[in-house]
Amino acid sequence: MSPIQRRHFLQAAGATLASIGLSQWDVLHQANQYGRVLAQGRPGRKLALLVGVNAYPDKIPNLKGCLTDVELQRELLVHRYGFNPKDILIVSDQEALKPNRETILEAFEKHLIQQAKPGDVVVFHFSGHGSLVRDPNPLKDLIVNQNGVLKTVPNTEGLNGTLVPFDRATSNPEQVQDIMGSTLFLLMAALKTENVTVVLDSCHSGGGTRGNVLFRSVSSRIDGRNLAVPSDVELEYQQRWMKKLGLSEAELQQLRSKGIAKGVAIGSANYDQLAADAPFDRDTFFAGAFTYTLTRYLWQQAKNEAIGTVFTNLSRSTRSTTSGSTGQEPIFAANPKSNDQQPLYFLQPTQPFAEAVVRNVKPDGTVEYWLGGISSVSLAANQKGTLFSVVDASGKEIAQIEQETRDGLTGLGKVRQGDKGAVKPGALLRERVRGLPTNLKLRVGLDASLSKDRDAIAAALKSLPQVELVASNQSMNYRLGRVTAEHQQAFRTQAVSQVPKPDSIGLLTGDLRPLSATFNEPGEKIVDAINRLTPRFQSLLAAEILRAIGGLDVVTGGQSTSVAMQVKSTGKSGGQVRGNQFKPGTEIQIQVKNNTRKDLFIGVVSIGSAGNLRVLFPYWDAPDDRARVAPGQELTLPEAGVTFPLSKTPGALEVITFASVQPIRTALAALRTIGERGGVSSGRGVSPTPMRGDDTLTAVDALLGNVDRNTRSDIEVRAEVRGVDTAQFSMVSTLIEVVQS
Repeated sequence: MSPIQRRHFLQAAGATLASIGLSQWDVLHQANQYGRVLAQGRPGRKLALLVGVNAYPDKIPNLKGCLTDVELQRELLVHRYGFNPKDILIVSDQEALKPNRETILEAFEKHLIQQAKPGDVVVFHFSGHGSLVRDPNPLKDLIVNQNGVLKTVPNTEGLNGTLVPFDRATSNPEQVQDIMGSTLFLLMAALKTENVTVVLDSCHSGGGTRGNVLFRSVSSRIDGRNLAVPSDVELEYQQRWMKKLGLSEAELQQLRSKGIAKGVAIGSANYDQLAADAPFDRDTFFAGAFTYTLTRYLWQQAKNEAIGTVFTNLSRSTRSTTSGSTGQEPIFAANPKSNDQQPLYFLQPTQPFAEAVVRNVKPDGTVEYWLGGISSVSLAANQKGTLFSVVDASGKEIAQIEQETRDGLTGLGKVRQGDKGAVKPGALLRERVRGLPTNLKLRVGLDASLSKDRDAIAAALKSLPQVELVASNQSMNYRLGRVTAEHQQAFRTQAVSQVPKPDSIGLLTGDLRPLSATFNEPGEKIVDAINRLTPRFQSLLAAEILRAIGGLDVVTGGQSTSVAMQVKSTGKSGGQVRGNQFKPGTEIQIQVKNNTRKDLFIGVVSIGSAGNLRVLFPYWDAPDDRARVAPGQELTLPEAGVTFPLSKTPGALEVITFASVQPIRTALAALRTIGERGGVSSGRGVSPTPMRGDDTLTAVDALLGNVDRNTRSDIEVRAEVRGVDTAQFSMVSTLIEVVQS
């Protein structure tokens, strides 16, 4: 990102969202304020306008995932929140209503403003490019988030964020007919209901492509010079709405400076972050990283949560969706403030939580279903033999479907048992047995910086059984690269805390963010680098397999229907800054509660940002019953003699708790073998050390084998997959950040 672009980010403070009064919400600081959801009366009509723009003309880069976003939102609203399909209007490349500026605005007016009555629910979603224009009447100050602290900065360049329609170009190269944030403010204000949700999956600077990830932003002017100004037709449109609403320029400015017009506004990224248009499932489809994360989270939401709680859990999850690639954090604002205690969309779900929905039942009995609610790691590992439960309105299993094939988000299967008559379009499905392949591998691509050594590196990587070498433009877990001057400049604009040295070799994410701990000194030979990184590949693969076992690609905040996990400071060193942010070196305590009516066997592991895996519990010498937690009981870790200190340098740590209805004896036996070589026992007063290389794969493979055997003891599963019975085994995760206070 160039210096002027970064300044634009800072002053725009989220661009379109800042223009309608949206600022970064310090989710971690305020997480504990949201302990309940306000009781909701019976809502009136539910209306939605969904806009997706993939295909842009001229020199504007096309996007790939915006139409998927629209599909994700539509299916969620219809099948989870009870929207009538006739009340959802779609404006997109593939619809009769194309995403031109006039069409988008007319659709908002006719479908939402003219139809919505007091008490109705309104949803507006936009996926496409965002940009910036110079506002003729800008806000004086804008709110930004700097390292978790809300601040105001002068809007010296008079910026206003925009939504980019298909037809943004005008005959004047200095003008664009984008839809400004101030226009969106007026449209929201015109709605006769307060139950308004606006979702914008776009960003406003630094767009284009980085690695194998697209970003949803274009320059203010196509030629990249200076800032464009809004078109005359846009400013005239605003004047007409100000007249209709009886607002003067001064009154409008005063309202905009206080916040959004009404309801809730949601953005896909913070002011200095990029909204990813990301590839999934080996590039079979693209989607907005945020929209995909948000809609999957809401599909799987097993209990009612306030929007504050949802955003606490989603604050880092969009990053996890793309293997740590984008660093996206969602942002939102509410008016009045009490709306942050409302459920998302101002609605309680009308249907039970699920991961898929039946779309069609063919004459031969083949069931076609849509998998938009399933986690991306489950989707990537999803195999022939995966079993889905068909659930009724109470969430009870009434039939089972065995998957035969899958293409992207569409699966085909046959009813294996239960009431075939209940399997019809609209029926909801849950993963019952997650079918994982027996040969999961780490997908690694090669960066262009290694071009002269490409053949030698490719040969070396192909000799590693844990690694699958993929093309540089395909979806991947990580990218191997050599740091160039251009890389270093990009790392600094990404606020990387530890910038690798030039000419050093290590791992990058798909969009070229470094895993700093994987880089060594400059001048390292290729063979030496591959040998050094081999244990790292093994550890990273183990972490991916662990997440696949649990179906985890969204940070759940440590909460599920089975267990609740909480992390806090012991008070002995360091300290808690806010939420799950801690000072360097803080000793933490983990509390795990059994929320079920059965005994659960509990395990806790942590995964560092560079793939370091630690077993926090059970200790390697622990008997089976040591891991048993009775119904309603709480396990507090660490036990006497063991400490859990966080790193002394800033970074992130994912803590995962797994719960099994049956004992995990094989996994414990593997831990004992590893533990005897330096793991933590119940009697040693030390902190757990990270496992390396083969040990990580051995431990995780033992866990998967244990879970597979436990699954097969209760249900028939195909021989070619390893099964995870979700009724017997579950995982929750939470993210801990080490920050400089």
